[in-house]
Amino acid sequence: MLPSSSSSASPVSVIRSGVDRELSGFSAAHRAQVLGIGEELAPAMDALEAMLSGGKRLRPTFCYWGWRGAGGAADDERVVRAAASLEFLQACALVHDDVIDNSDTRRGMPATHKRLAKLHADHGWSGDSETFGMGAAILIGDLCLVWSDEMYQASGFPAEVLRDGRLPFDAMRTEVMAGQYLDTLEQVRGTATREAALRVMRYKSAKYTVERPLHLGAALAGRHEELAGVYTAYGIPLGIAFQLRDDVLGVFGDPSTTGKPAGDDLREGKRTLVVAETLARVDAADAERFRSLLGEPDLPVESVEWMRSLIEDSGALAVCEELIGEYADEAVAALESPALDADAREPLRRLVVAATSRSH
Repeated sequence: MLPSSSSSASPVSVIRSGVDRELSGFSAAHRAQVLGIGEELAPAMDALEAMLSGGKRLRPTFCYWGWRGAGGAADDERVVRAAASLEFLQACALVHDDVIDNSDTRRGMPATHKRLAKLHADHGWSGDSETFGMGAAILIGDLCLVWSDEMYQASGFPAEVLRDGRLPFDAMRTEVMAGQYLDTLEQVRGTATREAALRVMRYKSAKYTVERPLHLGAALAGRHEELAGVYTAYGIPLGIAFQLRDDVLGVFGDPSTTGKPAGDDLREGKRTLVVAETLARVDAADAERFRSLLGEPDLPVESVEWMRSLIEDSGALAVCEELIGEYADEAVAALESPALDADAREPLRRLVVAATSRSH
């Protein structure tokens, strides 16, 4: 059973335990299948399950409240299973993203490819440990993508309902891959403009994290056509605000909260809106030095502090904070639509606060 959706419960807590239960059951059954192929696959399954165990469960949450906003029943276990399938898609994206960025950590733990590189090194196997780790991680990410589709199809909805849900479900997967490519391209082109950063945020984060999960919930409830516009008006600005907050935390966040070293986004060279706004506001000498440091994997603490100071002193941080507030207000305004079921209005408003919090 789902927990109570009373006003005292957070919008995430209403769905989280059900999602965790569905993921646990699915993973256990499929772990047995995989280990039947070969016991040596156990470390790969351990890595996959470690990735699934963390996270905010935002995508299933938005899917569930998209369903509720369309009049879907509060206690329908089928929507929990369908929503949980989005966590496998998220695991795929994160595993692959960490390979692309060569990140050391994820959620305070070794990134999947680093974990498997250590497995290789510990056993003294032939070849390069880093190459093995990256190859194995790519395969684990691919498996997560396969299982996302399988779990969605096995959610229990009739075939015609699942077919209606395929439109946002498939669009979401295409868009996030395209957004990831654009993000990768921006790192090497180094354009660092507001327009480029916003396009990446729209496709890699906003549509994928908020809009399409909401659309999926509405489609499963049979009201996609009526509510798609409302959920877009809410989901795109909220998704951009969420990613912008994440980008600010990637530079200024507490490692104990973010699970990554301080200033890690600067070491990875991410061409975020924070970076674009900074470079647009500083003189040529500071811009040149900032660019030369951005993406340096061994960036010392002193350089991180200088870059942080430049971001703040230039006014870029203040601009980003202002944009977060403006986008959040735009999302809240969209909730006034009479097409939205009243029971979902307040939870969706509270999700705006949760997604844009300075400590998320």
